[in-house]
Amino acid sequence: MDDEDPLQSSADFFGAGEQLYRNYHPLLSDHRNVYRTIDNTPLGNVKWQSFSVKYTGTIPDEGTPPWMADSHDVWFRNPHDVIRNMLANPDLAVEMDLQPYCEFATENNERQWQDFMSGDWGWAQADMISKDANTHGSTFVPVILRSNKTTVSVATGQNDYYPLYASISNVQNNVRHAHQNAVVVVAFLAMPKTTKEHADTPGFRNFRHQLFHSSLSFILKNLKLAMTKPEVAHFGDGHYRCVVYRLGPYIADYEEQVLLACILRNWCAKCLSHRGNLDEISLGRSRAHADALIEECDFGTLRFEYSLVGKLVVPQSLHFTSIYKQFPCADIHELLAPDLLHQLIKGAYKDHLVDWVISAVPPFPGLRRFPQGRHFKQWTGDDLKGTYEGYVPTDVVRAFHALLELFTSSATISSLRSPSFEIQDVLTRFHTYCEVFRITGVVSTFSLPRQHSMTHYVYLIRLLGALNGLCSSITESKHIKAVKEPWRHSSRYKALGQMLLTNQCLDKLAASHMDFCICGMLSGRKQAQSVPALASKLHIPHLVNLELTEVPVSIMDCPHFDERIRVFNSAVSTFFVPSDLSGIGGMKREYIHVSPKWRNGHACKDCVFVITDPNAHGMQGMDIAQVLTFFSFRLRGVYYPCAVVHWFNRVGDAPDNDTRMWMVKSSSTGNHVFAVIHVDTIFCSAHLIPV
Repeated sequence: MDDEDPLQSSADFFGAGEQLYRNYHPLLSDHRNVYRTIDNTPLGNVKWQSFSVKYTGTIPDEGTPPWMADSHDVWFRNPHDVIRNMLANPDLAVEMDLQPYCEFATENNERQWQDFMSGDWGWAQADMISKDANTHGSTFVPVILRSNKTTVSVATGQNDYYPLYASISNVQNNVRHAHQNAVVVVAFLAMPKTTKEHADTPGFRNFRHQLFHSSLSFILKNLKLAMTKPEVAHFGDGHYRCVVYRLGPYIADYEEQVLLACILRNWCAKCLSHRGNLDEISLGRSRAHADALIEECDFGTLRFEYSLVGKLVVPQSLHFTSIYKQFPCADIHELLAPDLLHQLIKGAYKDHLVDWVISAVPPFPGLRRFPQGRHFKQWTGDDLKGTYEGYVPTDVVRAFHALLELFTSSATISSLRSPSFEIQDVLTRFHTYCEVFRITGVVSTFSLPRQHSMTHYVYLIRLLGALNGLCSSITESKHIKAVKEPWRHSSRYKALGQMLLTNQCLDKLAASHMDFCICGMLSGRKQAQSVPALASKLHIPHLVNLELTEVPVSIMDCPHFDERIRVFNSAVSTFFVPSDLSGIGGMKREYIHVSPKWRNGHACKDCVFVITDPNAHGMQGMDIAQVLTFFSFRLRGVYYPCAVVHWFNRVGDAPDNDTRMWMVKSSSTGNHVFAVIHVDTIFCSAHLIPV
């Protein structure tokens, strides 16, 4: 082919990174182009915003603590937009419960609790929505929240971050564990710090609590309107529904439960048991009971009798109130989710039983003992093995066994039938066997908040479903993708801004991937890799017997080819158009498509002009054909790009008298219905108008 002749055309495959001709240009040329493309992607684009918070109370004239003058930035994304993206995610549509339900076993008709919507709380909320004329018939969407501090580096300056995650309770537990964009970071909360002498002062503690609740209130304010007035949302199954949001469970370890419930440490956030005897039977805490106490009691009674921090729960003091009291139908005491990771694994097992056993093991040669308990956070595998070598009483082993059985009963789906009997029986045995630690003098009391929380598991399973669906381990693993890996990829200098951008880009890529899958662009259909397979796919049994008469002379003498081929769904043609000088010297470039499912619909197979006589003028030297597929093969070191076409026959030897356009009809008989041609014989695409 003469490179200097502008009248000639060429067609080259639009393949996966394979340059066939000089006029091929890659879709993404360099990393800047990649970043620019991601930034311009509208899918999944929920931008980050920020606001500043500082102390606005009375400042003393002398000895002002430094924290009173500090300003704290909080970065967040609109949770309303984030949740709407979750609802519209097709990946979640199949495993999303749109209404509460009760599930019963087929063999004995016993009630079962598994996903969140099988619990009693969702059912009660749906009843309230149905009884309200303004919200009747709306889909109930509970919002799950989780905040947890994490450290990305200790050696380089104690870099701590405080991410806030959001999810929706409609997705099933297995989806939330697998993430699948069902758990998203929506904010990075502020962590105020001060000097050592002011860190434990009541004023700084109250400020930290107020900063936390005020930040959450501002971040979630866009959800408040749709909690009483339904809005229309697009769902992943393609339907539009009226939805009503509610603040749902809040996943938190004990320290954050204290912060959220505005109570004192060593008390229970779920019930009114005194901290000196947490296991006594007592009434549960509730929003209505707390409001009644605030109306009738002074600060001292609230603090010492009911462990409520009056300066945090009374709105008239400092014009502040707890986050869950600012939203309708939200009771923080009811919605504090059980946390198997921190209550059972890290709490009762690691911090309690392991410490007690280490202190209780009798002396033994070579055994490392810690009579006063251990006070380190991490240890190696060899250290762990060494501390367990030695004799322990039988009841200690039984206590471990009971605790592990309790974890299995609480977390696994198969054991959720009759949870009241199973879990209560295991708890009774656990407490009985733990008496050995009191007898041996290792502990003086079992009034421990993390262990006490296990007594609420039966009630919480009935209320919120299986406990493993709301475990903090879900977001602990999310820390890696949302916080730690973005930090490692940053420059370490003012890393938060770079981490925010990384999370936004990851969300855009996830949304784009979902959109590509919907359009069939990533369906993973296996292309034919041999001529017989291609013949079967195109339903042309005699394709292997076609003579290669429409290709250049250099491959006219090829024997029947039976080695590997590569199939393409499109090609790009570059040709000269004398009547269109808008390009560079009249050169034009266009794509020829052979798509099995165009825009997730029917197949799209373009028609083309094929040069059959280079010496003839215009249509006298060209024929019309429909491209069935593009394929290529390599023979004796030479690369051949080809196309399988279905011919159209010209009607007459001249254009139509009325339209002055050539007329063609599909070839259906004879030996020249299909052909294999070289792509160099394709001039450009042809548009056929039915008549």
